[in-house]
Amino acid sequence: MTVMTLADASAKPGNNFNLIRLIAAWAVIYGHSYAISAESGQDLVNRLLHFKFAGGVAVDVFFVVSGFLIAASLERNRLPSFLASRAIRILPALIVCVALCAFVLGPVLSTAADYWHRPEVWHYFVSNARLARKTEYFLPGVFETLRNHTINGSLWTLPIEARLYLWLALFGLLSLNRRARFNAIFIVLMAAGLLLSMRIPLSPTQSDFAYCRAFFLTGAFAWINRSAIPLSWPLLAATLVFAAVLHFTDYFYIGYFLALSYGTLFLAFVPKLPVIRHHDFSYGLYLYGWPSQQLVQMLAPSTGAVGNTLYATLLAGTFAVASWFLIEAPALRMKSRFRIKPAIAIEPMPTAPQETGSV
Repeated sequence: MTVMTLADASAKPGNNFNLIRLIAAWAVIYGHSYAISAESGQDLVNRLLHFKFAGGVAVDVFFVVSGFLIAASLERNRLPSFLASRAIRILPALIVCVALCAFVLGPVLSTAADYWHRPEVWHYFVSNARLARKTEYFLPGVFETLRNHTINGSLWTLPIEARLYLWLALFGLLSLNRRARFNAIFIVLMAAGLLLSMRIPLSPTQSDFAYCRAFFLTGAFAWINRSAIPLSWPLLAATLVFAAVLHFTDYFYIGYFLALSYGTLFLAFVPKLPVIRHHDFSYGLYLYGWPSQQLVQMLAPSTGAVGNTLYATLLAGTFAVASWFLIEAPALRMKSRFRIKPAIAIEPMPTAPQETGSV
């Protein structure tokens, strides 16, 4: 019996990436609901894993998917087209989101009489819109009555994502994305990261980047080695059993890493799930999730984590749909001008390719 490989699966039209990203974006909202609503307890994912909360797991999934699709895009496009594709996908929606927060939400909610004269307003917009290394989280006088004053706590992943795009672009420029060369670099980077994390305590920022980088590179590794990676239920079960055996040990992160990486790509191609072909609302849901939760908490502070998740999902979902149809999809149609090829096989459709997701 012939076992399907990642190469076989990615050559066929249709996949579950848009659905996976949408669920992951919602999981970020759910995971943040406990911290934002100040409700005691932990989300179900945290209670199950005792390792990461739902939002953290979702971000890991995002980076596996991103590494896989971005490596595919780099292989199928010239470097200028690749960079243009990344900018078109990330920047328009991001710029609109941070502009709405700084120039609409901020002045409406701020208690600072000198709001427009405060440098923090412009720092927030400029730094976040250009994906500066240091994410800006606060606006003067906004959400000051809440437990957490952060305007959008989800933006921290985007500068990391952009830097990893540039890593792959550099690999492509130096022809380091070829299988043998990339695999050697991958092994060295992963081994070095593992040893350093075991010997040197990492700050939260360093730890975040290390995890994001590792999952992104693993996704890229999976694409580059797709012809050698089988997709089978027994192998998926083996990774889950391995993670379960390591649970509650100091080495659970290894089992978690393998199970999540393989499981994400397996779910993307093997199960017959509802296929979202034409619209990808996940990026908008991710961008507007946190601000929506803060608004819900400010207007209805007694709703708790479940209520915060529900109402914020509806509010952020509305913004996500608007962002897709008014910002993202029109921007993605510009890809034809740069002769950008889709990352993986897709069915013919008039809007954006399945490669559109980012974080």
